[in-house]
Amino acid sequence: MPPSKLDSLYRRMLITRFFEKGWGKPENLRRVFQFRKVISSRESCFKLVPRDYPVEITKKEIYAESTLIEGKFKTPLELHLPGVVPKESQQAHFQLLIPNKWKNEKHKPVCIHLAGTGDHFFWRRRNFIAKPLLKDANIGSIILENPFYGLRKPNDQTRSNLHNVSDIFVMGGCLILECLVLFHWCERNGFGPLGVTGLSMGGHMASLAATNWPKPLVLVPCLSWSTASAVFTTGVMSQSINWDMLETQYFSDGQYRERLSKMVTVIDDAFSAGQSFIQNFNQSLHELKEDISDTRKIQEHENSNTCGDKYETQGTCAQEESSIFLSKSLKNTKLDSDNLTIDIKDTLSQKVAIETEGSSKDASSALTKLMKFILPLSAQNKSDKIDITKTNWWEREALQFMRGMMDECTHLKNFSVPFDTSLIIAVCAKEDAYVPREGCSSLEDIWPGAEVRYLDAGHVSAYVLHQKLFRSCIIEAFERAKKVYENDIGEVPKCDITYQQLLKKFDKNIQ
Repeated sequence: MPPSKLDSLYRRMLITRFFEKGWGKPENLRRVFQFRKVISSRESCFKLVPRDYPVEITKKEIYAESTLIEGKFKTPLELHLPGVVPKESQQAHFQLLIPNKWKNEKHKPVCIHLAGTGDHFFWRRRNFIAKPLLKDANIGSIILENPFYGLRKPNDQTRSNLHNVSDIFVMGGCLILECLVLFHWCERNGFGPLGVTGLSMGGHMASLAATNWPKPLVLVPCLSWSTASAVFTTGVMSQSINWDMLETQYFSDGQYRERLSKMVTVIDDAFSAGQSFIQNFNQSLHELKEDISDTRKIQEHENSNTCGDKYETQGTCAQEESSIFLSKSLKNTKLDSDNLTIDIKDTLSQKVAIETEGSSKDASSALTKLMKFILPLSAQNKSDKIDITKTNWWEREALQFMRGMMDECTHLKNFSVPFDTSLIIAVCAKEDAYVPREGCSSLEDIWPGAEVRYLDAGHVSAYVLHQKLFRSCIIEAFERAKKVYENDIGEVPKCDITYQQLLKKFDKNIQ
């Protein structure tokens, strides 16, 4: 289905700009890329967070039917990668909302809710998801504040405008380890079964966090997919990135191009292109035949009048240089061949000029009609000239570097498969323009056994209108967890290090 126009319109209304300061420090990126190989393996990542990791309770409020607890702890990522996490983001803050009375004392389900883009503080998730879950299904909720958001937002950051591309990866690394801390804390306090969910960016962060828990875990990622690379390169979010600045920084500092670019890999590239070719070959061949047939008809019609008088092509006849890919768009457009001049230099991709010579003011040019098929709506409404040198911007090396970075640190193929994929219910929007799925690996292929449900909606409309559906999927997944939670899951990996030993290791790293 075509991308939602509402998503594109909503994105243009926002003034949020991402990565205004560039890629981030090369040394920090190098450390993050190396650390990704550790946290992407469940066996090695689980050992990074001790079972006795301390959590401080700062506030407790008891209401008629529920109890609200607030707490905090130091993010483990700062202990493993000192200096990468901003000072303001080093303390993780969360709220726990639980019923005053559990329906079954042996069954105390708790779900962690991770924030989507722009979801600062706790009130939105608490009121729209956590409270209804508690009321309808007796499910407790932990609302974790994202790094760089709300109480953890750096002082020099405006709203959700992350300064560097590296901030996304730091955020993800923090949340992966912080979820492990909270899972351990929940088990120490007798909660279970456990789960994790989120919307949009929060959904993808939830998927990453779920890969490293070595027990059955409910996972309900909503409005996310298998990688974040498409979000920032082909989705509407790419419009809020200063690509010229990123490209300038990429080529001005050799460390990005010569060193860091060799540490990342684009996952869905040649493989997906080959898949798409195979799947669409017959259809493409049929359309190609139609194009050739239509083009010949146009040429025969024009050649019956003149050949060369009205079409000038640097000394060659129009039929030698005519482009078959234009015939589809022009097939339903009435052309006035007596008042049309086309000047083609070298190739159509360099410059096409169409001049109309007619006295009728109501008749629109063929170019105008053609551009309505090609240009996005925003470009049609602008009177400024379009910089045609940017039509191949996706081929720039800096954009490929962005794709490689995002795939390296966020693609689910680079992480372990969750322990029990039968407890996964993903919800996606068919017309999502924020999270494009075309050309990306599917969740069903990466996680066999996971269930993916699709909404006939865009990203924004799904977020606004389908909160009840998201909650019902969470409830259904926890019902599934009841059947497997008490079963023997076999040997669980052990974390040999204690919190005090981790602190000693941290002290050595910063000396």
